[in-house]
Amino acid sequence: MKTILICLLCGLYGVLAKDKEPRGKYSVPILDVKTRQLVLDANQTLLLNCRGRWELTWAFPAGLDRDQVQMQESRCGRTNQHYCSHVTIRRAQTLHTGQFRCRYRHRIRKQASVYVYITDSQQPFVEHPAMSPDVLYMKEKQPLVIPCRVTHPNITTTLVKFPNHSLSPDQRNIIWSSKQGFTIRTPTFYYIGLFYCQTTTDGVTHKSRIYFVHRPVSNIMEVYLNSSRPVQALKGERLVLNCTAKGELNTRVNITWDYPGKNNNTGSTTKRLLKHRTHMLFYSILTIPKLQRADRGLYTCRVTSGEKTKQQKVNVTVYDRPFIRLKPRHGSVMEVQAGQKSYRITPKLRAFPVPEVIWLKDGQVAAEQCSRYHMDENSLVIRDVAEEDAGKYTVLVRIQEHGLYQNLTLTLVVNVSPQIGEKAVSLQDPGSVPQGSRQALHCTSHGVPPPHIQWLWHACPSKGLPAAPRA
Repeated sequence: MKTILICLLCGLYGVLAKDKEPRGKYSVPILDVKTRQLVLDANQTLLLNCRGRWELTWAFPAGLDRDQVQMQESRCGRTNQHYCSHVTIRRAQTLHTGQFRCRYRHRIRKQASVYVYITDSQQPFVEHPAMSPDVLYMKEKQPLVIPCRVTHPNITTTLVKFPNHSLSPDQRNIIWSSKQGFTIRTPTFYYIGLFYCQTTTDGVTHKSRIYFVHRPVSNIMEVYLNSSRPVQALKGERLVLNCTAKGELNTRVNITWDYPGKNNNTGSTTKRLLKHRTHMLFYSILTIPKLQRADRGLYTCRVTSGEKTKQQKVNVTVYDRPFIRLKPRHGSVMEVQAGQKSYRITPKLRAFPVPEVIWLKDGQVAAEQCSRYHMDENSLVIRDVAEEDAGKYTVLVRIQEHGLYQNLTLTLVVNVSPQIGEKAVSLQDPGSVPQGSRQALHCTSHGVPPPHIQWLWHACPSKGLPAAPRA
C-alpha cells in the first residue's frame, strides 16, 4: 500500500513539475554579447551566437529578409545537452537596424535580445526618404508613434509637420527615442496630416520618409433607406433601393446588401460619396432590372465602420398582376348615434398599384355635399354626426391605367335619442276644469328608431304625501 502511495505522489510531482516555469541557468537563452545594444558600420559583418536548454529560433527586424541571414544550428556543451544557434549577416545595411531576438521554439516568451544599429553617415534614418509615404492611424486615447528610427543612438532629430512647422521633443508629450522615433502621448487633431523627421550631420540636412497621419472615425450617425414602408411592385418592374449612411468627417464605411437574389447576382450596386462641411454622406444604390416572384422578401442594408454596425431593412412584395379587393369590414349596414363626435367608414381594401378612391353619398360626391365629410386615406370621416347623415354611401375604387374598377355600397343608420316636443315649450298651468268635462292632452315625440309612447297618471297628493303613478 505504501509503495502505491509513493508512486502516486511521484507521478503527481512529475505533472506539477512540467507545469512550472524552468529555472536556473538557461531558463532563458543567452546571447554572447555583454551589452543591450551594438553599433556597427554599414557593410560590416554581424555575428550573433545564442545558447539555450531547448531548440532555438530567431526574430529579426522587419527590414531584414530571411535569405540575407546565414544560420547554423548545433548541439553544444560538454555532453551536447545544450542547443546553439549562430547567425551571420554579411554586408549589413542600415535597413537591418533593429531588435534581434533569440527565443525558445516552444517557449517564445523566453527570449534574449540585443538592439543593433547599422550606422551610415550618409543615411541617418533607417527608412530611406525615397520610400513611399507610410500611413499611420491615430486612435482615440492611444499614443501616436511616428517611427522615424535612426541608425546611431546619438542622433537627435526634429519632427516637422508639412510644410515646415518644426516640433522638438519636450520629453513630456513629445518623446524622442532612437529605437522608436517620436511618441506623441496625447495626440490631438493637430497631428493629422503629413509629417517627416529631420536631422543634420556634418552640416548636411537629412529627411526621413514621409508619414501620413490619419484619424479613422467610426461614428455612423444615421442610416436610412429611400423607402421606410414595405415596398410593393409588379413582376417585371425595376426596383431601386437607395441606402444612405451619414457619418462624421474622416469616417470610412463599408455598405453591403443582403437580399433574396444575392447569390444569383440578380442585382447590381453603385456607390457615391458626398463630403459636406460637417459630415459625410455615403450612398449605395441597389438595382434589380426586372423583378421576379423569387425576388420578394427582406432587403437589408448593413453599414460597418470599424467595430460599429448599423442596418436598415425593408420588405419587398412582388405581385404577378394588378388587382383590387374590396369588401365590407363589418357588414353592409352600419349604425351610429347622432351627436357622436366623429364616425369613420372604412371598408376592407387591398389594391395594387395604389388606386384612386372616391366616396359618394346618395349618388353625389360626399365631400361636395357637406363640409363635415372628409377623406382620410381610404376612409370617409363624418364629424359631428347628425340625423341627416343617414343614407347610402358608395366607395368607388379604380386603377385607371390598368382598367380596373370596383365599388361597394354601405348603408348608414343614424340613431336619434327620443325627444318629447312639448318639453321644449314651457306649459302654462291649465287651471281648473269642470268635473266630468272632457280634456285632450297631446304628446309629440321624435326619434330613430320611432319611440314607443306610454302615458302615466299621477293622482293628486293627499295630505301632503306624494301619490303613486298609475298607468
